[in-house]
Amino acid sequence: MDSEAGSSSKKQKTAERELDCTNANRGVWLVKVPKYISSLWEQSQPLSEAGRLKITRIGNKTDIRFSLSDEMLKKPDGTIKTDVPKEHKFAISNISHQTLAVFGADNEDDSKPGKLVLGGHVLQKGECQPLTSDKRYMDLKKGMILKASQPERQVKQLQKAVTSFKPVSDHKHNIEYEQKKKAEGRKARDDKDKVMDMLFNAFEKHQYYNIKDLEKITRQPVPYLKEILKEICNYNAKNPHKSTWELKPEYRHYKGGEGAE
Repeated sequence: MDSEAGSSSKKQKTAERELDCTNANRGVWLVKVPKYISSLWEQSQPLSEAGRLKITRIGNKTDIRFSLSDEMLKKPDGTIKTDVPKEHKFAISNISHQTLAVFGADNEDDSKPGKLVLGGHVLQKGECQPLTSDKRYMDLKKGMILKASQPERQVKQLQKAVTSFKPVSDHKHNIEYEQKKKAEGRKARDDKDKVMDMLFNAFEKHQYYNIKDLEKITRQPVPYLKEILKEICNYNAKNPHKSTWELKPEYRHYKGGEGAE
């Protein structure tokens, strides 16, 4: 079973390292877009129209224009954003001396790492730029630069002390403990013979007990319990069983322990 499980695990890891080259012959464009465009795309609803691409041949040159859709520029109140450029152009770069490809992961199950996939080889590499660098666009870039330059944490001078917690007269666990004690009420003394029977039954299981354990077993007030213990038990004041009680020799069915008084 272990060898089969190990073999299965190795096959799974091997499959994860394999590269899917089904789309190796597919040509793709690699385009860098401004941050404000990528932000609009990330915030958009699924299957929304990102924009429209228009390619025009002028002699030996190619003019590529990209227009953001109204759906991308629409505000929550239904109006169109005016601080974001709508019209853009693609500045194409020469990649004849480069070999570029696009890779991704095929995530069928979010809980497991997906298989590595080759999306295609890059035919064109470009950069998306606004048609005009007017004051509106420059203000947009200025705001983005200022926002990016701001530190995540800032020092602020406090004019008065800030209390991050509210003082309370008593804590919750203390209140619950006091309520529990009141609900239990004062422990009533049981008949002496009944308490002695409980003690003898306990000492049949273990030779040594401390006072807290005996108090839990008998549920008797400590002063009353000690009176009975002094009659039938010895208190160990020395190691190895320091601070414990054990039955006196006349009540034992086993040999006396060390350290008994």
